[in-house]
Amino acid sequence: MRGLAPDGGLYFPDKFPQFSNKELKGLIGKTIQEIGYEVFKKWFASEIGDEDLKEIAEKALNFPIPLKEVGPFKILEVFHGPTFAFKDIAARCLAQMMSYFLQKRSRVATVLVATSGDTGGACAQGFAGVKNVRLVVLFPKRRVSKLQTEQMSRVAENVVPVEVDGVFDDCQALVKKAFVDPELRPLNLTSSNSINIGRLIPQTIYYIYAYSQLPKDNLEFIVPSGNMGNVTAGLFAYKMGLPFNSFIIATNENDAAVHYYKTGEFKPQETVRTISTAMDVGNPSNFIRVLELFGHDWTKFKEIIKAVRIDTATTIATIKEVRTKYNYLLDPHTAVGFAAAKRIASSNRIPVIIATASPLKFASEIKKTTGIDVDDRRVMDRLLKRKQRKYELENNYEKFKKFLLNLP
Repeated sequence: MRGLAPDGGLYFPDKFPQFSNKELKGLIGKTIQEIGYEVFKKWFASEIGDEDLKEIAEKALNFPIPLKEVGPFKILEVFHGPTFAFKDIAARCLAQMMSYFLQKRSRVATVLVATSGDTGGACAQGFAGVKNVRLVVLFPKRRVSKLQTEQMSRVAENVVPVEVDGVFDDCQALVKKAFVDPELRPLNLTSSNSINIGRLIPQTIYYIYAYSQLPKDNLEFIVPSGNMGNVTAGLFAYKMGLPFNSFIIATNENDAAVHYYKTGEFKPQETVRTISTAMDVGNPSNFIRVLELFGHDWTKFKEIIKAVRIDTATTIATIKEVRTKYNYLLDPHTAVGFAAAKRIASSNRIPVIIATASPLKFASEIKKTTGIDVDDRRVMDRLLKRKQRKYELENNYEKFKKFLLNLP
């Protein structure tokens, strides 16, 4: 519920619950809801009753996660939730868990989230109408897609969208500062960003689900990466005893993780704007958790992780090529993963690309850069029927703090 630790750092598990070999065999062929329940039991059985855990899994994970074959690769489509992005999975699980505890304690919380695109929409939809929670979502002005903006600003009364004149890292800095501000304690602030450990644990579910569908020990996950929550969750699953141990971090021009892979030095950078906007993160918060998983040992990191930078021109060319060759349309984020798999996937492993978003989310961007039409009219029409509510703020902490203390 705290989001950030009291010292401003990130929470990290003291230990990871383990799946035994027998339990791993029992996962094979299970549904996504059943896998979710098994994961939740490992982490939360001492805190939440069995029937409540089942209900949370059933409510939160009520959409399919298809595993498709596209050319030489498997693609795990984790974007079939209400906002067409992988973050629906974790946001919906977190919303149900938070509401469960808040109702038990008769408390109300204010959830702060900074987004580079997908997280905001997923949290807005996941927390919409959820009891005992008010959500404030910050997103950078002119740096998210039209559909993402609509998904954040046409929701429910308990969702407050704030457009900040800055980049994602500015939004994240405002949120982090608010958490350690003693004058804001009465608001019961918490976070639904991937800085919140409660976001990362549910994200392990789709890695474990992939294993349940492809029960092999030589899976290699190719993960389009921005704030690094996605790959951190995959590593959490590995630490829980899953028998896969190979990951490729695929970045766009925001390549601090690639720099670390090549040099052993983690060096945050200025955010670069690209067409894969949700990955435009110059200083990824979760990378510190990745480093912690390996004891900050660069050699151990490289035993399990490779990292590669895919530029915008290659991303666009990949969308075109895959559409022509395989009649499959990639969004600009999954295209980064596909290009990375082509470039450095291991020949002796089964490559599984995490498809993080539907092309519907980036219809205008895909049309503008590739000439490929994506018909998003039905989705947009449905959203536009709802009343829009959006607030604008400059990148100024004192003004943001005043806004929070006088929330509409």
